[in-house]
Amino acid sequence: MDEKEYPLKKEGLLSQAETNSSIQIIDYNPTHAKAFYDLNYAWISEAYEVEPEDEKVLDDPESYYLKDGGAILIALYQNEVVGTCALKQGEPGTLEMSKMTVSKEMRGKKIGDLLGKAIIEKARDLGAQKIILYSNKKGSAAGINLYRKLGFVEVPLTGHNFKRADIKMELAL
Repeated sequence: MDEKEYPLKKEGLLSQAETNSSIQIIDYNPTHAKAFYDLNYAWISEAYEVEPEDEKVLDDPESYYLKDGGAILIALYQNEVVGTCALKQGEPGTLEMSKMTVSKEMRGKKIGDLLGKAIIEKARDLGAQKIILYSNKKGSAAGINLYRKLGFVEVPLTGHNFKRADIKMELAL
């Protein structure tokens, strides 16, 4: 897969201009597998139980997301992976967004905003009409706020594989 960089609009999203200019959002490649695993394992285990489905996804993100036409985006800061977000093919026209995280040290710098906007652009590029996601209201309150800011709305909770999921959201594209 060719690595594509997603241009970042300078919208004052980050608290530090230097950080903003140093963030790159790129397509995943296999060299990112360990960072994808480590970043996602860290946030899941910090707030929740790492479930068997998590291990399956984290151990083989290429098969879980990419083989059926999904995507994984990586946020880089000074060539270090500091964030991830993925899309999995679902029902026709629908992509499921998951594994959105930013390293603990880089949280609060609006990298999640950049990843969110880039993943929405990626979903459009893939021809999706809708993005869904599952999250947790208590343990991921900052994430829920970000999703709302990006235009996601809460819908009835159906079709999830994780014990921690207590909210489903979607965004019509």
